[in-house]
Amino acid sequence: MSAPIRKAVFPVAGLGTRFLPATKAMPKEMLTVVDRPLIQYAVDEAREAGIEHFIFVTGRNKAVIEDHFDVQYELEATLSGRGKNEALALLAKDLPKPGSTSFTRQQVPLGLGHAVWCARELVGNEPFAVLLPDMVMKGEPSCLRQMVEAYNETGGNVLAVSECDPAETNQYGVVGIGAELSNAAFRINAMVEKPKPEVAPSNLYINGRYILQPQIFDLLSKQERGAGNEIQLTDAMLKLMEKQYFYGCRFDGEVYDCGNKVGFLAANVAFALERADIAAEFRPELDRLLARQG
Repeated sequence: MSAPIRKAVFPVAGLGTRFLPATKAMPKEMLTVVDRPLIQYAVDEAREAGIEHFIFVTGRNKAVIEDHFDVQYELEATLSGRGKNEALALLAKDLPKPGSTSFTRQQVPLGLGHAVWCARELVGNEPFAVLLPDMVMKGEPSCLRQMVEAYNETGGNVLAVSECDPAETNQYGVVGIGAELSNAAFRINAMVEKPKPEVAPSNLYINGRYILQPQIFDLLSKQERGAGNEIQLTDAMLKLMEKQYFYGCRFDGEVYDCGNKVGFLAANVAFALERADIAAEFRPELDRLLARQG
């Protein structure tokens, strides 16, 4: 039986330069989709999947993320004094249990692989999940929960994948499809970073969710810098694939790349239209805006 997935790593040290000037003094992970920060969506997803320990790999000017997952005594006292019980209940619901969050620094920006490696002492010798907060998932059950269910059947390493336009494979890390194990899971037989459409092994791309075995840390510690002069997680996964199986889990849901402005705006619209408290008012406004565009 495979060891359970209890810990999740959230790489949140990036500068968010695509969203300047909004991210000049605020972490990009605190940008909101409707009224919830991007990082909160990732934590909610992890919690639904049964994650018990949330590990944030941060950088300078990211202290507000730690504050977000802490008690805010002054705010709560003010809300209590004003009888804002619904808002108090919402804050309590989102608050992690004491001792369930850890924060470590990625002191130099050396890429995703280096960020994951920075969490090695907190993860220890057990399998773990990695969630990229830029990628906001919309589906039931959550993306990571679907992955954990697949992992419980397959063991090994599991990557969530989604379909892209075959003409756009050169924008993603793409996997090859090996033996089909179920409707959702298959064995990965290749990983290619940004392949040209004519040589891509499929149109399934890695969508920002990973379940990895702890042996990845040793490989990352020896990994030379790759694309962008950074330590690439994909390079280490390719080496690990020589020793261990990797499986793909087809995510049944929508993926919004909130690392770019179009994906971020699309996520806001999609989530707003499903909010019972605002959808009825928002939809007519959206229709009016679209009508003006002709």
